[in-house]
Formats: sequence, C-alpha cells, structure tokens
Amino acid sequence: MKMNEDIKQKLSYLRLKGLLENWDRYLEVARKEEYSHGRLLKTIIEEEYATRRENSRKMRLQRAKIPEKLILETFPFQRQAKLNKRKIMGIYDAFDYMTKQQNIIWIGTTGTGKTGLATAFLMNAINQGFSGYFILFADLIEQLYQSIADGSEGKLIKKLAAYDCLLIDEMGYVEIEPVQVGLFFMLMHKRHKMKSTLITSNLVFSEWTSFLKNDQLTAALIDRLTENSHVINMKGCLSLRTKLASKNSI
Repeated sequence: MKMNEDIKQKLSYLRLKGLLENWDRYLEVARKEEYSHGRLLKTIIEEEYATRRENSRKMRLQRAKIPEKLILETFPFQRQAKLNKRKIMGIYDAFDYMTKQQNIIWIGTTGTGKTGLATAFLMNAINQGFSGYFILFADLIEQLYQSIADGSEGKLIKKLAAYDCLLIDEMGYVEIEPVQVGLFFMLMHKRHKMKSTLITSNLVFSEWTSFLKNDQLTAALIDRLTENSHVINMKGCLSLRTKLASKNSI
C-alpha cells in the first residue's frame, strides 16, 4: 500500500514523524519477514515511542542550558587520588538523589572538577526522564534581583522550584543583598525534600556567611540543604583546569 497525500497529512497532523518517514520501510520489512498485522503494529509503536522519548530527551537537554555537556565516564578519577570514587559512583548509580529528592553539594577549590561532576549528575537525571536546569549562582542572584523590579519574583521562584534537578554552580563567588538572600532562601525552602538540588561551592559551610551576610538565614539554609543530602568534600583535590583544557573531559 503506497502512501497517498491524505495519509501524509493525517500522519503529519498526528505528529507521527517516525511512521511518516519509515512507511515504505515498515511495509517492506513486514512483507519480507511475513509479519502479522499485530507484529507490524507493535514494531511501529515501539519505534515511534523510542523516537519520541529520544526527541524529548534532546529537548530537555537543550532547555537545561548546560554550557558543556560532560559525562561521568570522562572524569579523570585516577588524577584525583583524594576523591572518593566509590562514593560518587554509588550515588550516581543508585540514583537516589533523584528518586528520593536528595541534594548533592560539592565543596572544593577552583578547577578541581566540581562543575564537571555536578553536570554529569544533572545529565544523568535528564537522560532518565527528569527535567533539569543549569545556572550560575551569580546569574541566579541577578535574576532574582531583576524580578523584584518588575514584581515577577513569585513567578521566577515557581519556575525554578519546578525543575526536578536544579544545578546551582559556583555558589559563593558574589555577595548578595538581604532581599536576594531572602528570595534565595525561599527558593531552597520550596525545593526542600521536593526536588533535587545540586550545588558547587568554593567555600566550606562555615564561610557561607561571608557572602550571605545573615547568620540566621545561613544556618537555616545549610540545615535544609544538608538534611537530605550528600556532601562531596573536594578541598584536598588538585586543580585539573590547565590539563583538562586540551581534553574533552570533565
């Protein structure tokens, strides 16, 4: 049966792109392999489903705004002897950080691979069907500040709170105003035990008051972030930045 214009229009309307593109191939395979009608339908449905899932995954990755799509398999664990590879791989493979809405916080000096590891965890979540978003702490604070001016802070917090996995990178590099601290705390409060938040920071928890400038809110924030979380201490790790610049790895 050849595809006519009427069928093309209907398949296009139904957004069955896979069937539209592979109509002749399906019929030819069915003829050669002597497929039953049921088997042919099953094959078409399975391939269409796989195509839709892959397209959805690609769209989620695009919307996540990840600057460099790094994966865990390329991380040079052999050059970070002080990093607990077994612990990191265990968290990654168990996937509890998503299924149990746990936070992961990487703390270490610049260039040790915090962002790369966090990105790999974000990628893992997105690849397994969850929504995600990458944002620099400085950009997040700026967006919160701008939202106050036009009264859209509630809308912005609702949007950021809705992501299944939110990666906040380089927390601690900028100082923020009291009103921004309050909005950031509200965002973390809404995500608490509801969504997974990934954070990288060059400062240990005891130093967070240096940029948050509010002892009470800082203590409350750390309490929420660490209550249901994994903390990866990378303070003793070496900088990989110079050597990694010439390689396609984390």
